[in-house]
Amino acid sequence: MSMFCHQCQETAKNTGCTVQGVCGKKEEVANLQDLFIWMLKGISVWGVKGRQFDLYDREIAFFIDKGMFATITNANFSRSDFIGFIKQSLVFRDRLQGKVLQAYKETHGRELVETLPECATWSFTDEAEILAKAAGGTGGWLEIADEDERSLKATIQYGLKGLCAYAEHAYQLNYHSREIFEFLMEGLAALVDPSLSHDDLLALVVKTGKMGVETMALLDRANNEGYGTVEMTTVNLGVGSNPGILVTGHDLVDLHELLEQTRGRGIDIYTHSEMLPAHYYPKLKQFHHLVGNYGNAWWLQKKELDTFNGPILFTSNCIVPPKPEHLDRIFTTGAVGFEGCAHIPDRQNGQPKDFSPIIEKALTCKPPEALESGSIVGGFGHSQVMALKDKVIEAVKSGAIKRFVVMGGCDGRHKTREYYGQVAQQLPKDAVILTAGCAKYKYLKLDLGDICGIPRILDAGQCNDSYSLAVIALELQKAFGLDDVNKLPLSFDIAWYEQKAVLVLLALLSLGVKGIRLGPTLPGFLSPNVAKILVEKFDIKPITTPEEDVAAMMAGH
Repeated sequence: MSMFCHQCQETAKNTGCTVQGVCGKKEEVANLQDLFIWMLKGISVWGVKGRQFDLYDREIAFFIDKGMFATITNANFSRSDFIGFIKQSLVFRDRLQGKVLQAYKETHGRELVETLPECATWSFTDEAEILAKAAGGTGGWLEIADEDERSLKATIQYGLKGLCAYAEHAYQLNYHSREIFEFLMEGLAALVDPSLSHDDLLALVVKTGKMGVETMALLDRANNEGYGTVEMTTVNLGVGSNPGILVTGHDLVDLHELLEQTRGRGIDIYTHSEMLPAHYYPKLKQFHHLVGNYGNAWWLQKKELDTFNGPILFTSNCIVPPKPEHLDRIFTTGAVGFEGCAHIPDRQNGQPKDFSPIIEKALTCKPPEALESGSIVGGFGHSQVMALKDKVIEAVKSGAIKRFVVMGGCDGRHKTREYYGQVAQQLPKDAVILTAGCAKYKYLKLDLGDICGIPRILDAGQCNDSYSLAVIALELQKAFGLDDVNKLPLSFDIAWYEQKAVLVLLALLSLGVKGIRLGPTLPGFLSPNVAKILVEKFDIKPITTPEEDVAAMMAGH
């Protein structure tokens, strides 16, 4: 076994990828990622110790956050990036360690002497040693013998990865929470604490969900205050006659800066996959050269790049190892990396990123070829839905709306995901779908009509906007005077793929939501015992068939 990774839904045999990731991740990169996370846990040990001295280093905290984000599925495949990250982790760990040891000596009048986990003290001398340690499996899951301990720790670590993605996007808009970053270090440090019991780890799983709610609320505020409150919007699916740049991922700041730098240049900007909801923000849709949305979910990008003709900018996770002929048209930025692709550096000294390389490339390319025509409607974040609250309540009371079905989450390659499109088509005409994330591409373009002027598919936005779905549920609970969100005519039928979806699931559980259907499979990192606990405690259900699940949901089960 040359690697072991089981963090995504498509992991081999729903057990773990052991030779190469289904995502395309090579064994060397997988092992470097394990070693990097192990080093981040070492920094976090010192971060937790520093709290007693009120020591907090925002630069280091954000390094941990962005580093975890880089290890999310389909984010960074670059060997050289992770070697650099590991080297930098030593610098930051030693800096924080020095501050803590000095503060301890000044406070207690003596040196700190205690047993520390190896990741808090270990150092490397050169790149060869880094590669050797990574190949040796340091920090890997299979080093934990107890499968339930391994399962609980994996659930926490993958939830923390999702938390980091949301926190990183908020940070780019200058929204920062010391509480969230300190919890991140607390969670990572706990994963190398041998004294924690299964009950302690289960409590940390729940706390990760609660902090996930806080993090998603922070990002929701950052996006809506930064770019205006999401509003109902019609989005063009066709193409223009100018050369184009396709923007994918999730980062609105990158898109905004690119729009500013391409104004008046004769270049059209298109969103792709999870960037579709950028059109819902008033400040972004003021740019007339933000022409429309091109294509579908992330996993179809290789085929869609063939016809787009211009360059594509990856602003966050969801890059697929590209065709060789596409390499010169792919640009990465932020936490994203792939060997052979140009990378747009981070912002320096408060200045915007320099997107001139991708702009110059676009000017040499042909305009995109149309994949489709027409338009779609979205922009149903919690503020927009609450603006329709009276109409929604009346539709429920009159019986026009019998059920709300939350079908948010991720899309993916596997044919079993066709289930979600089939569910959408088979739901009766008195059911409304609430969605966020790229899972919606299985049904968003279907003509399902409306109920009393309310579209039957209400798209809140990115997976980052799943918070809106929770807010809508809680606001409807208040509006109907219910003491339990589970008493609403509301069902959850969630598709998951990667670690942000893990955090969304934990967040929903922390809010008391029960009876969630999860598919296409339950996570491969759940041991039988941990899966049993989640099923018994939260009534999580695996999906079955569209026919059975639609009937059960409409019956309130």
